[in-house]
Amino acid sequence: MNATMKAIAYTRYGGPEVLSAAGMPRPEPKSDEVLVKVRATSVTSGDYRARSLDMPPGYGLVGRLVFGILGPRSRVLGTEFAGVVEATGTGVTRFKRGDRVFAYPGANFGGYAEYAVIRQDAAIAVAPETMDLDVAVSLSFGGATALNFLRDKAKIKSGDHVLVIGAAGSVGSAAVQLAKAFGARVSATASPAKLDMVRELGADVVIDRGKEDPAGVRDAYDIILDTSGTATYAKYGKALKPGGRLMLVSASLWQMLGSLLARKSGGRKASGGYAPERAEDLRFLADLAARGSFTPFIDRRFPMDQAADAHRYFQSSSRKGNVVIVVEGN
Repeated sequence: MNATMKAIAYTRYGGPEVLSAAGMPRPEPKSDEVLVKVRATSVTSGDYRARSLDMPPGYGLVGRLVFGILGPRSRVLGTEFAGVVEATGTGVTRFKRGDRVFAYPGANFGGYAEYAVIRQDAAIAVAPETMDLDVAVSLSFGGATALNFLRDKAKIKSGDHVLVIGAAGSVGSAAVQLAKAFGARVSATASPAKLDMVRELGADVVIDRGKEDPAGVRDAYDIILDTSGTATYAKYGKALKPGGRLMLVSASLWQMLGSLLARKSGGRKASGGYAPERAEDLRFLADLAARGSFTPFIDRRFPMDQAADAHRYFQSSSRKGNVVIVVEGN
């Protein structure tokens, strides 16, 4: 009989109250899997959407197909986690017991538990030696998303002028730091209470979104990255330089289609999509972190038994950066 572990589980979609403590069998690693004793997990927009089924307009059916048509397919959330390798399968060669790791299972979830398994060739990497695991846990979601949109989709290069719309969230705060690491000049928008935070992240120009609309300028930005779900090409196209790229990290289906199908000139482009979970991206982010170029901004930490409160806080307008859940008993 398998040993048991504590987890935070849910069986129906809804508000934070659907999350509750549950005893579950402790997973055993298969031959190609790593068993991690979880030290920290987080609340990401992926966890929020899977728990609430609150999807951007037009993606409701997609949400049910991904997360479960009649109810949650996975009872345990946690799109990212960090911890210490407890055991490895017989075929594992990349990790050993005692390794400090962080992982990005994405829609496979599993982080809201004392133990989690993940394949050795999935999105898992050794955590930076100098970074606590309750910080390293948030390298994954925001970092990998910002990296994919800036480096892979937008082809960022040194000297580019990048505008980050919604720079105080998980993805936005990572995007500011990554863009700077790539040698870009960064302008960033945020609400008044979050301007100092964004400035501390390294933004060259900080814009109070309530007082100034960066869409009003012309030919100003090489890349516009929107995390707020409010940008469209119709609104921001003129703010792009010739050859500029509008990156839609979070948008409704209609915003996405409108931006992709909009008539464009001067080589300007719009792009959306999703960021894949890749081990090589996590290793890249860990290297940046080790060199001091990327440190996830942690707003608040909650104990595991307050996971529902962590989700409530995640939804609040005052939240900045990342919300971490510290797993008890580790």
